Amino acid sequence: MGLNVTRSVLPTWLARLMCGTAVLCLAGGISFPALAQTQDALAGNFKTNPNAQMLLESDELVYDINAKTISAVGGVKIEYDGNRLVARQVTYDQKTGRLKALGKVEIVEKDGNRIYAENLDVTDDFKEGFVNTLRVEAADNTRFAAESAERIGGEITKFNNGVYTACEPCRDKPGKAPLWQVRAQRIVWNGKNKTIRFERGRFELFGMPLAFLPAFEIADPTVKRKSGFLMPSYKYETNLGYGVSVPYFWALAPNYDLTLTGTGYTKQGFLADAEWRHRLENGEYSVRIAGISQNDPRAFYNTAAPDNDAQDWNNKNRGMIGSKGAIHINPRWTLGWDAMVQSDKAFAYRYGLDGYADYNKTDQIYLTGLHDRNYFDVRLYKFHVQEGWADSFSASSENKQPWVLPSLDYAYIPTQPLAGGELNFNLNLQALYRDKVDANAGYTGLPRSGYLAGVKGNDGRITGEVEWKRTFITGSGLVLTPILALRGDGMYVDSDSPGVTRDQAFRGMATAGLEAKYPILFTAANSTHVLEPTAQLFIRNNEPYAGQMPNEDAQSFVFDASSLFERDKFSGYDRVEGGTRANLGIRYSGTFNNGLSLNGIAGQSFQLGGVNSFASQDFVNVGAESGLESARSDYVAMIGANYGAYTLTTGGRFDKDTFEVQRGEVAATGSGKYGSVFGKYAFIAAQPTYGFPEDRQEVTLGGTAKLTPNWRLLGSGTYDIVHDTLVKRTAAIAYDDECFTYQMYYTQQRPITGAGTAGETTTTYGFQISFRTLWEFGKPVDIGGI
Repeated sequence: MGLNVTRSVLPTWLARLMCGTAVLCLAGGISFPALAQTQDALAGNFKTNPNAQMLLESDELVYDINAKTISAVGGVKIEYDGNRLVARQVTYDQKTGRLKALGKVEIVEKDGNRIYAENLDVTDDFKEGFVNTLRVEAADNTRFAAESAERIGGEITKFNNGVYTACEPCRDKPGKAPLWQVRAQRIVWNGKNKTIRFERGRFELFGMPLAFLPAFEIADPTVKRKSGFLMPSYKYETNLGYGVSVPYFWALAPNYDLTLTGTGYTKQGFLADAEWRHRLENGEYSVRIAGISQNDPRAFYNTAAPDNDAQDWNNKNRGMIGSKGAIHINPRWTLGWDAMVQSDKAFAYRYGLDGYADYNKTDQIYLTGLHDRNYFDVRLYKFHVQEGWADSFSASSENKQPWVLPSLDYAYIPTQPLAGGELNFNLNLQALYRDKVDANAGYTGLPRSGYLAGVKGNDGRITGEVEWKRTFITGSGLVLTPILALRGDGMYVDSDSPGVTRDQAFRGMATAGLEAKYPILFTAANSTHVLEPTAQLFIRNNEPYAGQMPNEDAQSFVFDASSLFERDKFSGYDRVEGGTRANLGIRYSGTFNNGLSLNGIAGQSFQLGGVNSFASQDFVNVGAESGLESARSDYVAMIGANYGAYTLTTGGRFDKDTFEVQRGEVAATGSGKYGSVFGKYAFIAAQPTYGFPEDRQEVTLGGTAKLTPNWRLLGSGTYDIVHDTLVKRTAAIAYDDECFTYQMYYTQQRPITGAGTAGETTTTYGFQISFRTLWEFGKPVDIGGI
């Protein structure tokens, strides 16, 4: 017999049975995040569609007027609002108000959870009830089982002999114990206190008890934030010793909390750490405080620095206070900050305080606005170098870092075209202050006469630029794009650093340019190819005051195929291309029916008139040995290939006369059934001007190999060919399956010093153990890659 009726026609108990039975059964999995979605139903707030159709199928439907029972008997199947219940018999007793489902009860929820039971007996308000032989398979592939479950008073649910795991059963031997599971003699869920208590439990690995847990209590998943101890963590560092961290989470309110962490180190003692987090209606912020009184500061002794210059071991009491946050003023504007103050320069770095432990860290406060085609960003910066040396030591570098007060960027692109073309405006401003002149910028090469990466004192610049361009396509397919640009820079410097010859200047630049492209399409039986010869011409006045004003933001300049067709190839605003220049090259792309795709670019740049900015020296010699310092540049080229999971890219810069490689790189990746591989080779010719008198060559190889479906070998190595030194190597073995991950790894690093010799070797051993949905120890290995 089959009935298709609405909820208003069929007795309400059937609809409630569909919701409530699943809820009672799922209460057995409350300790697991995948089941948190039942929280509304547990509170009696059944969220179902009141207009949904219900389908009831059974061999017979029996109404017993005298006994006041209604029963669906034989092959019962009920479907309602995406949920399904199957049983041999379902009965509602109107006198006692109890619902019963008997005989291989199976419930499939619309979210994918599956609940199995031999039988169940509950009141129609689901405050009291009993389930026998319970088994739950959650949508995230977690599993829970119990011999029986009992609901008491609408608040307490007790589960007898419960087992939880995230491991799939063995297909060949379903009765075999999973890789890991948690077993407890009794699990008590308190719906009022929102807690789950495990009594007489144990953690089992490969069916063998590994840890006995007499009693422990956790918050149920309906509670996203609850006070209590979090999972301890373990760490080791040479200067600190072995350490164990125990965090306590204090949920003070729904929108703010406090985490207190105590870490005991065998060498340095007790580190106290507190973090306050506060979520607002329009943002969030955090404040963190940490401190320690070191037991053994001498463990940080650095033989490279004089005794009075090594601050790590001259400070017994160390600490920091830091804060991060972002306030959304409105949908367009955001105010944010990330700042830290500490007792010495290296505390957060030495003790690995998450979020503040970067060796090079930037403090900043910013205001950002974004609307349609407008962008505004203003920031105040302070750069930290968390080094162990005091400022008085000659090798110290933090006091050479600037305060940026401020840096401002504004961009605007009008929605309406001008003369049929696109107009855009850009504004940039920066103002810097530095305590000490930066005359080497941390380069590892030899000292260079006149090299000045940053001036002592104050310097700044304001830049405004407007650009217009429009694209025309001729009937023959030629694509022409005229470009017009105007730029003005106001610059100033207040410094007594050697080499500074001006205190203020105005730089005006006007550009008229034209780009011409002629795409040519070739088709063959199994492939398609596009060749696009490209030519650019930019006519500009000479760059004023080149080399006479500081260069702070245009130092990281590399000429390669990716920058060939840039109107201004400098990386920042402090330098700008001048004179008349032409860029010539060709782009290529090809696709093949077998899945192979190719792309490439090659070309050369020419200084046709005026003063070549890349041949004009500045304080950092940014254009020297760049390949652009002569009238005819070096050749640049790049080509890449993709075929399924395999990629190959190569490119470089080649001498304009001898075609000798000046800079080159080859990189490849691939993956398949038995693992993956990657490799990279990089070459940079000698650059004496920058303090590198020798060629630099380095090769990196690595990959993974599948030994079995679950076991893998991982490894990588980086080899410095010039110095015949293996500068880094990593090896690891790992096991992964659907519920468990294990890794053990070994890493050794041996950096090349500024003198060109191999430095001190650092060796690290580590591991990671992860039980899915339960807990995790250690960190995964990083073997690098492309």
